[in-house]
Amino acid sequence: MRRGGGTGLHGFLRRVSRGRAVGGTTRLLHLQVNATYAGMTLPDPAPNPGYAARLPADESRDHLMVQVAKLYYELNRTQAEIAADLGLTRWQVGKLLTEARAEGVVRIEIQPRANRAAGLEVALQSRWGLREAIVVPMGGASDQGLLNDAVAQAAARWLAGLHPRPALMGVSWGRTMAALARALPQGWAPGLEVVLVNGAAALTVTDAASSAVAEAVAQAAGGRATLLPVPAILGQSATRDALESDPVIARALARAEAAPLLAFSMGGVSEDSVLHAQGYLTAADMAQLRAHGAVGDILGRFVTADGAIADPALDARTLGLRLDRLRDKPHTLALVAGAEKQAVARAALRAGYVTVLVTDDATARALLEESDD
Repeated sequence: MRRGGGTGLHGFLRRVSRGRAVGGTTRLLHLQVNATYAGMTLPDPAPNPGYAARLPADESRDHLMVQVAKLYYELNRTQAEIAADLGLTRWQVGKLLTEARAEGVVRIEIQPRANRAAGLEVALQSRWGLREAIVVPMGGASDQGLLNDAVAQAAARWLAGLHPRPALMGVSWGRTMAALARALPQGWAPGLEVVLVNGAAALTVTDAASSAVAEAVAQAAGGRATLLPVPAILGQSATRDALESDPVIARALARAEAAPLLAFSMGGVSEDSVLHAQGYLTAADMAQLRAHGAVGDILGRFVTADGAIADPALDARTLGLRLDRLRDKPHTLALVAGAEKQAVARAALRAGYVTVLVTDDATARALLEESDD
């Protein structure tokens, strides 16, 4: 007889317990029957029509619960088969299985195959309403390059596991995004259009790869890039407005608006900022931003602790996708790691700019702490 996979939660658990991949992520569900009940001598599994009327309320109910759990989770019997064998209804079988999990007769532990902190991930999703959280344990490492590479590799695995494959994707630029581009497997999304969502023409070249992210992501995917060949920050707001009205630039921005998936990193508000390194902002500019309450930048736009624009005058000279458009996208993948970026990460979460967060464990813990800022 062919064993059915089942539907609903029970079917999901059974399929995963057999080692199948669900939603592009392979997880091992470890199922255990509580030792308190494991040694019981179970009743003979012959059909018992008396149970069909009502479930027992005494100790025999515990025996029956264990029997049903073993048949379902360990012997791969369907609920219909168990009901027929034990003289129960399918509703009664489902009720006993639910009680078995609730009372600890069956324990389900998620053991990710990848190096991930599942407990912190669940807490982040619950605290901030995220679709997904990926937390990489770093063992106390503080080297920023190491942190960037670790979260980039985790984000690359998430992107490569998407089904269906994306057809249009927006990306920002910077060191962490360059690490993401390096980590993506070749051919991960054939035909993908990758659009740059903020200006990236460097004024001072210190790391060419950090501003050539869209091209690198598209090359890895086997797709094409739509670029935004303009500076991230202009000298005058009128220049920004004129460029945005140019048909070529407007088409690129329209593609960024249309992208259902966007991947971006965040920057701090120190002289280590890539916008400072690329020549857009001076040390005096960074100090002034801090005086305005800026905690970091998202898509090149500096924000305060609540995710609002810190310096409207500077923002009026910044070219690229507006931050409020992030709230409209089904998937906004944010990569952030390191102590300097914890404040801007919290700001992005508060403002609702992130649906999928990839971070290190120290940052995750910081984001779960209460803050008065």
